[in-house]
Amino acid sequence: MRTLSVALTALLVALVSGCSAPPAPDVALPPAGAVADYQLGGAYDPAPEVTLVVRDSTEAPAPGRYSVCYLNAFQTQPGETPAADLLLTDQDGESIADPDWPDERLVDIRTDAALERAADGIARCADAGFDAVEFDNLDSFTRSAGLLDAEDALAFAADLVQEAHAAGLAAGQKNTAELTEHGHRTGFDFAVAEECDVFEECAAYTDVYGDAVIAIEYTDDLRRPFAEVCADPDRPATMILRDRDLVPAGEPGHVFEHC
Repeated sequence: MRTLSVALTALLVALVSGCSAPPAPDVALPPAGAVADYQLGGAYDPAPEVTLVVRDSTEAPAPGRYSVCYLNAFQTQPGETPAADLLLTDQDGESIADPDWPDERLVDIRTDAALERAADGIARCADAGFDAVEFDNLDSFTRSAGLLDAEDALAFAADLVQEAHAAGLAAGQKNTAELTEHGHRTGFDFAVAEECDVFEECAAYTDVYGDAVIAIEYTDDLRRPFAEVCADPDRPATMILRDRDLVPAGEPGHVFEHC
């Protein structure tokens, strides 16, 4: 598992000692042990056995399935034209990009503009008929050149959870295994974990969220055959294999398997 710095670990200990989990919201939680499909590369008809589908907020939810809406709350989306006051900027006034996704810019999550943008997205998910929302890039503070920290991320996450619950949606933590306990205390109801088997951190999610973990592995970076992943008794109850680009069914390169 990837490790935190000593300073960040100390900060998280202080945070968790000073807060407790909020009361359970009146929202529909993801079904335990669901067969999931992760369709961020484009919506398509899920396989008959699929009971849970994750789609982008610009798509419609999957009829008859528990539907999770994807929002990139902590960074901008490719092609988005953000307001100037939304972006995190360095001392030279330049916006900060994600080095792995250079067409995504870090959002200044300390601002009203960040929450207003996220609230608009949450409302769009609720109006479309989704059951839940997952918030991507909780760990963007680690790419902020020291301008943001875990406390900022968790404070913003608490606001996102409150907005989601007020809209009748369950709220999902996306990745950042080192913050699972703190995220759950913040109010997240479930987790979406990419490549937890590759990074050997699945237990960090299941120890906190139990069966409420949607785990995705990718074909281009497996550390062992997917059959072995599925045979592991300690794996998340919901575990799927997808192609890295998440292309729709019927297109070249599409892969979808489930345990």
